[in-house]
Amino acid sequence: MNVVLHQPEIPANTGNIGRTCVATGSSLHLIEPLGFILNDKTLKRAGMDYWNDLDVKRYMNYRDFREKNPDAAVWMATTKGGRCYTEVSFSPDDFIMFGREGGGIPEDILLSDPEHCIRIPMGPGIRSLNLANSVAIVLYEALRQTGFEGLEKQSKFLASSSGAKHVSDMF
Repeated sequence: MNVVLHQPEIPANTGNIGRTCVATGSSLHLIEPLGFILNDKTLKRAGMDYWNDLDVKRYMNYRDFREKNPDAAVWMATTKGGRCYTEVSFSPDDFIMFGREGGGIPEDILLSDPEHCIRIPMGPGIRSLNLANSVAIVLYEALRQTGFEGLEKQSKFLASSSGAKHVSDMF
């Protein structure tokens, strides 16, 4: 799976998202301009020591991203989306794009492919969720749909060859 951040502004969010990408085996694609420099200590702190293991790609702008990924299926997470993220079918090589914290994905990009605009349901009057949380919500649904391939689905601690133990049995 691929996570795309269009002009992210907050290094801690990008660091957390990078950590989530490493945990899920996903690639992170950053479309410039960024609101920070990549060696920002806040970014590194949020990404912990996982940042060096991250598959990250940078692009000068959205056009550069599309030119380098011409056949990519890009789902755009936006409060303007017409469908809930659980109503679409994700494929393992899909790209899920999120916009900058202060303004989302630019409207001209959204209008270029409205069928791929998806949203996370929220209560009335709520503008948006935190970017890192939004990425985790949609990414894990996409991974669930594709079978969590390559990820550990069961803890070795609680599972054994004779079956799973109940947490209450441990205390």
